[in-house]
Amino acid sequence: MSAGKPDDMIRSFEQSEKEKSLLLSLTTAITACQQKEDIQQIVTEKLSGFFNLNEIMICLDNDDQITHSNYIHTISQQTMQHPDFARGAALKYYIKDGIYEVIQQADKVVFFRMEDLMKRPDRPYYVDFFFENDVTDLIGFPIRTNKTSFGAVYVYVKDQRTFTDSEILLAHAVCASISVAIANVKALEKIKSQLSEIETYKNLLEAQKQYLVDEISASYNFDEIIGSNRGLKATMHLVKKVAPTPATVILLGETGTGKELIARAIHQASPRKSKLMIKINCAAIPANLIESELFGHVKGSFTGASDKRVGKFELASGSTLFLDEIGEMPLEAQAKLLRVLQDGEFERIGSNTVIKTDVRIIAATNRDLYKDAQQGKFRLDLFHRLYSFPISIPPLRDRKEDIPELVYFFIAKHRRLTGRHIAGVTDAVLNDLNEYCWPGNIRELENLMERSILLAESNLITAVTFPEAIDQNPLVNDTSHFSHKSLEDMNRHWILSILKQCNGKIHGEDGAAKRLNLPPTTLQAKLKKLGIVKGYQY
Repeated sequence: MSAGKPDDMIRSFEQSEKEKSLLLSLTTAITACQQKEDIQQIVTEKLSGFFNLNEIMICLDNDDQITHSNYIHTISQQTMQHPDFARGAALKYYIKDGIYEVIQQADKVVFFRMEDLMKRPDRPYYVDFFFENDVTDLIGFPIRTNKTSFGAVYVYVKDQRTFTDSEILLAHAVCASISVAIANVKALEKIKSQLSEIETYKNLLEAQKQYLVDEISASYNFDEIIGSNRGLKATMHLVKKVAPTPATVILLGETGTGKELIARAIHQASPRKSKLMIKINCAAIPANLIESELFGHVKGSFTGASDKRVGKFELASGSTLFLDEIGEMPLEAQAKLLRVLQDGEFERIGSNTVIKTDVRIIAATNRDLYKDAQQGKFRLDLFHRLYSFPISIPPLRDRKEDIPELVYFFIAKHRRLTGRHIAGVTDAVLNDLNEYCWPGNIRELENLMERSILLAESNLITAVTFPEAIDQNPLVNDTSHFSHKSLEDMNRHWILSILKQCNGKIHGEDGAAKRLNLPPTTLQAKLKKLGIVKGYQY
């Protein structure tokens, strides 16, 4: 008996030294952990190796403070290959499941016999799973820092093994080190998340700054909406009605009628006016890049995506997004746009993270979207969603009484820009401007006035040079190009083109007068003046 005591003491000393060495080794290794995978590796290599156990799970509280989930585990291959393991490990369980919170609240190790747990009618699923996989006992250690519990270590035993007091003390010390490591990793994850959020806001501010610089550099064509035409007044009445609301608006009008100007008027009269209106021309962006432009992308999401990009929807959150030429948007992008309009959320390309956004949409088109929808070129559901509040903008040929005011506005604008001291135009020029068909609308008028200011030989514009072709006019289908020097010849060609389309008919809904938006008597007078009489060969 006495001879055996020194051996027992030696073994006890050796075991104690081994335990101290384990604790020191684990503490040293685990304090260097910066991510979840590091902790998993240390638990697998050191903890399970020392206790000769390979069924260990660490579970943590979820953010909802109601449930807990598996965080890391070292589970035997036999258990992991069970078809139900992955499902059980992915589930959320209630904190108050009769086991988890008991372990969290305990000051020492907690033992559970599996056969006793199986008698509970409200037992969690993991009890059934491990019982069916020959686990006889469940041993639990609390995970806590600063006396606050936030998780538990589960040790599943298959041989009803008895732990010594020394092993239990060691397990408590090990769990304390694991607790600190997990708390550090979770804190680092939170810091990384905050840094990522800061980077996102930084990118957003940088994008807004660049966008503002680009907008200022672009120099808007209008400072205000000019004109007293009845059609324009009707348009502005609708603008005042819809501007204070969050309603989606679609602006309809020919090229050059000032759709962007109307969009800005809506934005400036809305509660969102304190933020910059963001615009995107759907026709100016390649089809394979428009989704990235709208919704953004993460780094590496596709070839050429070398950095994370903030999309226009994220940039315009809390403001207005103007989608010009929306009829040119690809069908795939239309589907994602519809989702944003309906749900107010989207994902960046290459990311599964849902981003909430509060954007007011104003779209614009010069196309017949309903016809495009019938032909499968535009989504019908998106058409109905956009057309909740359509606003039509009259073409310049329907508001010719506004031409003099517009002319002098553009003279004043480009006089400042060019330094030319131009006082005005002659009555003959105004008459010519009034007679022209204006296929390019207000944009064409501004360009013509800028060119005329530069070409003027005195302080008065005495002549204007019109484009050589007028086949851009949406009313004219004759695509032959021609060159005429006189306004009279251009008007003759235009009217003849319409007459040819109407088979010489002047009166009625399908007559040339209706197409030209002229009273039949006025058209007849013009025909007589131009020498176009009955029997003229078109």
